[in-house]
Amino acid sequence: APKGARGGSGKGGKQGGRGGRTRAPREKPEFDSKTISIRRVTRVVSGGRRFSLSVALVAGDRNGRIGLGTGKAIDTQVAIEKALKAAKKNMFYLKLSKSKSLPHDVEAKYKSSRIMIMLNKGKGLIAGSSARAILALAGVNNVTAKFFSGTKNKLNNARATMKALSQIAY
Repeated sequence: APKGARGGSGKGGKQGGRGGRTRAPREKPEFDSKTISIRRVTRVVSGGRRFSLSVALVAGDRNGRIGLGTGKAIDTQVAIEKALKAAKKNMFYLKLSKSKSLPHDVEAKYKSSRIMIMLNKGKGLIAGSSARAILALAGVNNVTAKFFSGTKNKLNNARATMKALSQIAY
């Protein structure tokens, strides 16, 4: 195909032609965040289907504060902002030991998702899927998290993890 036949601006790989102006440095956000899942969800209306994006996100300061939030919007960025706002709203502090570990083993069940978080001296953070993201952003280390459930639903697994952690929150 000849150059420019497939759409896009014919600038040859350079994004955003805005002169040599540099952006103001972004201030460091108060919390680190990590998206757990982004799903395209549909609602059926008389004219057809309307698509929107549902985002589940976890935010934490890597020092014992952790929150989980969901947001839904047509645009990804707006959905992420909504999820971050929700995560900040339902945030809680964890009672961590001196070594940034948990005071005792915890387990929880949320819908069909079951998790157990156990202490492991000096082995670091061993966890899968959404539990790893949550525990890392909470700043927890030297624990093993294990899901005892058939579900791979990331949001339910995340909610089970949060429910387990809320047992040692204040």
